[in-house]
Amino acid sequence: MTNEGYNPEEIKLLREECEEEGMNFVHCDDEDESMAENDELAHVQFVGEYKGQEVIYDAIIYTLRLHHSSLVYEKAVAQAQKVFPKYLPLDERGPGYKIKPEEEEEAEELITELIEAIEEEEEVKVKEHLEIDTEFEYGVGLDACLNVEAVTEEVITDFVNNFNKGTLKLDPTLYSFRNDEGDEE
Repeated sequence: MTNEGYNPEEIKLLREECEEEGMNFVHCDDEDESMAENDELAHVQFVGEYKGQEVIYDAIIYTLRLHHSSLVYEKAVAQAQKVFPKYLPLDERGPGYKIKPEEEEEAEELITELIEAIEEEEEVKVKEHLEIDTEFEYGVGLDACLNVEAVTEEVITDFVNNFNKGTLKLDPTLYSFRNDEGDEE
């Protein structure tokens, strides 16, 4: 099986699409409406180099705050499942999933309390990072977590420029966030 993200024809098509848009990247068609409305996350593709070869990068770019919230939520759910082993988050429920409504309500209240405590104690700290997935099905996969308020067109353009020039500098500082009080360091 060949990876079409390395195919010169595919790369040429993406480069032309970027030129038409007047950008150095394009948004992926699979961005659903919830992603489009979320300014903390973007799914884009751009042309770059990997090990001296031109390639299409398929990138998910998201904010540090979103990454932090996800990790805090996962930790709270894992702790709540020790008390309510039958509880599953909505995105993990299969068609045959059943839980008593009162048990579900108690579990979700516990999760809310745990999230507040985890944030209060700053148990979860995150920093900017970049993950490259060379086993990706189309081109090279890229996960980029950036310390920005929102993933705007300007943020994406700057990221792609710096990434392709090899001048991308990631902030090594560990951050923790609270939903009610803003940033904490």
